[in-house]
Amino acid sequence: MATITDIGTLINYNPEIHGGCPIIAGTGVTVRRIALWYKQGYSAEEIAEQISHLTLAQVYAALAYYHANRDQVDADIAAEEAEADRLETLIFSGDRLLVNLS
Repeated sequence: MATITDIGTLINYNPEIHGGCPIIAGTGVTVRRIALWYKQGYSAEEIAEQISHLTLAQVYAALAYYHANRDQVDADIAAEEAEADRLETLIFSGDRLLVNLS
């Protein structure tokens, strides 16, 4: 007989990994990352193929979490993009590099 997995165990939070945002249990892969790929048009099967250590069930669990909590995850995505833009602005001013990267 096949093993039954409680899908509620596939997503968890760890304050020491990605600031405590929802992740696929046992990995460092965030629901946010799966949602981003999904929003870019990737299917669950394509995402599982690209992140080969994830099972299709894990990807679908992340997508279910995303759809159940879309406002929160989309807000997290927007905040992450805003922070990236802020950091890029701090690093580059026009064509002049403000930070020595060597």
